[in-house]
Amino acid sequence: MSEHNKKFSIRRWLPKLAMPLSALLVGVLLIVAVGIAQRIGWISTGGGAAAANSVANDEVFTCAMHPQIRQPGPGRCPICGMELVPAAAAGDADLDELSIKIEPAQRRLANIATTEAKRETVSATIQTVGAIAIDESRMATISSYIDGRLERLFADYTGVDVAKGDHLAVIYSPELYSAQVEYVETRKAVRQMNSAALASVRTAQEKLTLNSRRRLVELGMTEEQIGELEESEAAKSRLTIYAPMGGTVIEKLAVEGKYVKAGEPIYRIADLSTVWLMLELYPEDAARIRYGQRVTAEMQSLPGKEFDGRVAFIDPRVDAKKRTVGVRVEFLNNDGELRPGDYANATIFLPIGQEGQVFDAGLAGRWISPMHPQIISDSPGPCPICGMDLVPTSKYGYSDVPVEQPTSLYVPRSAVLMAGNSSVIYVEAEPGRFEIRPIVLGPILRDKVIILGGLKEGEQVATAGNFLIDSQMQLAGKPSLIDPTRAIAAQRERKLPLEFSDVRIAKIPGELGADVELLFAAYFRIQQSLAADEKPKEADATALHQLAVTLGDESQLPEAARAQIAEIAKHSEHLHHL
Repeated sequence: MSEHNKKFSIRRWLPKLAMPLSALLVGVLLIVAVGIAQRIGWISTGGGAAAANSVANDEVFTCAMHPQIRQPGPGRCPICGMELVPAAAAGDADLDELSIKIEPAQRRLANIATTEAKRETVSATIQTVGAIAIDESRMATISSYIDGRLERLFADYTGVDVAKGDHLAVIYSPELYSAQVEYVETRKAVRQMNSAALASVRTAQEKLTLNSRRRLVELGMTEEQIGELEESEAAKSRLTIYAPMGGTVIEKLAVEGKYVKAGEPIYRIADLSTVWLMLELYPEDAARIRYGQRVTAEMQSLPGKEFDGRVAFIDPRVDAKKRTVGVRVEFLNNDGELRPGDYANATIFLPIGQEGQVFDAGLAGRWISPMHPQIISDSPGPCPICGMDLVPTSKYGYSDVPVEQPTSLYVPRSAVLMAGNSSVIYVEAEPGRFEIRPIVLGPILRDKVIILGGLKEGEQVATAGNFLIDSQMQLAGKPSLIDPTRAIAAQRERKLPLEFSDVRIAKIPGELGADVELLFAAYFRIQQSLAADEKPKEADATALHQLAVTLGDESQLPEAARAQIAEIAKHSEHLHHL
């Protein structure tokens, strides 16, 4: 095709394409304009009729993420861009600022459940894991008093039980033999002295005999063994060592035939009739327990069987590395079922009294051993184990007189919503109406929370679905978990009835009373203008200032009224500059 024909063809088609291209361009621009209008909130994505009805009814819209955003029509949140939703349903208009209405259908859908706040005796528990250990106060080390050779060991393996006074070892010692010979000879010398001997010589010989006897005691001979030597007057080179206490041999530190030095240990014996359970608690848990507190333990080697013990020691220090506090529990072990080294699951019982304090009726007004908390008595006296005097349990913070455990108000733990330092619950004041209630918390237990203030016994509290209730409160712009301060302020206002103290109201007659009336009328008109972000009228500002200046020196008015009017006169002169 020639160049001339091509140009002619283009000129022929251009008029035909102009109209479709113009329509397409207008459509694109219209779509872009609608999107921009929706984005900035000029139009809503809902139906036009619904939007018109909402605007007509002055319905307030808010943002689900930023409830502080409120406007009298639909649109988008200027912070996050989300579409605004109605702030509250029409049925909520008659409710106060502290509650919200949940319809039965919504309640079933949200699975909202309630329970009653109860007042009963409550016991807290602390569960932890520990290990059984030997009672250090019931251990003994058997050592040699002299240098010698171990000829016989009667307790010849670790773990054997021994009784007090049992034979443990025989030691051969020439030194012991020499000391016995010396003692026998000095006694004979004293007996052979006649009455004619010098008194000084006799006294010296008696002292020598006494010193020889003391030497035998220092070498480990008992009174019975020395008595046998005095009767037989036959020195022996072998010494028998006896068990000073009953218990179990936990360590055998020597063998037969070994030469030992004076002071060298041979055995270690432990009385396992009492054992310790060593626990590590967090400082906040350790602060809640006391000496003598009841503890139960279940051994891993004996599942299903519980053992009762009592707290015997609470470490006054916090471990710098583990950040825990050591707690020692004493258990009686007469049957030998508790073996040192075994692990145990421990439960510490903490009966809760008034104001959330720890209480134990079993220890109130009683006496307890300061070394052995298992020894508890109704009257003072010595401890049968250590002989120390029993002390009153009041020394460890228990009640002086036996009393019943006080009751505590509590709710399920799921009923309490906590964020930072604020704690709230939702109370069903009426069927379907849930009211926010700031509360004062006591101890928080495993499944309960002690309530010290803000709730009454018998009130119904939400235990499930309460986060949904809280979100509805946020959408309605009412107090919620995030901002409960408005709830606290509103409650204080509601609790204060409209009462006035006995104040005598005196009417001001004549022109003076009329001027005072005009003064406060102008004052309140200006206050309303400022509250509406409007400039006060010039006439009101002038009238207020002139009346305040005139009445400020009026002697017939009380002094307090004159002082207040003088303040008005001082500040009203600046109203003209607004």
